Amino acid sequence: MTEQHVAPGDFRLDRRTALVVTGVAATALTAVACSSNSVSDKASAAPNGVQNKPNGLADQKQDGSAELAKTAEVPVGGGVIKGDTVITQASAGAFAGFSSTCTHLGCKVSEVTDGLIKCPCHGSTFHLDGSVAGGPAPRALDARAVHVEGDAVVSG
Repeated sequence: MTEQHVAPGDFRLDRRTALVVTGVAATALTAVACSSNSVSDKASAAPNGVQNKPNGLADQKQDGSAELAKTAEVPVGGGVIKGDTVITQASAGAFAGFSSTCTHLGCKVSEVTDGLIKCPCHGSTFHLDGSVAGGPAPRALDARAVHVEGDAVVSG
């Protein structure tokens, strides 16, 4: 048995190992990119001048519910994203809540426009009832319990 010595700078990598390493690195980068959260934990001022609390939630009430948005903020035939909750109003007075996490790879949906909830990562779209309008999302957005109290949409 002969012993082989590799001189410095004479490192060789076979094609199969190079492909495996590249695949693992690409998968890791994709997982990190899709798991990042674009919502800041700090309070911020929204473009309309309304002060948003961390995660888009207002003060929590004694019963555990929290104000998510004013009813006037949620357009009929549209919706808004508040923290980790999407609030829609498909028809006047019919409010619904959903998780803002896309069911494809866990990215956060970014907008509600043209009657669709849209995910920026891979193009999934959802109807205002949370059902899949276009893939690659395999299933509807997870429902969140919301109801109206006065002029506010609250969790619970």
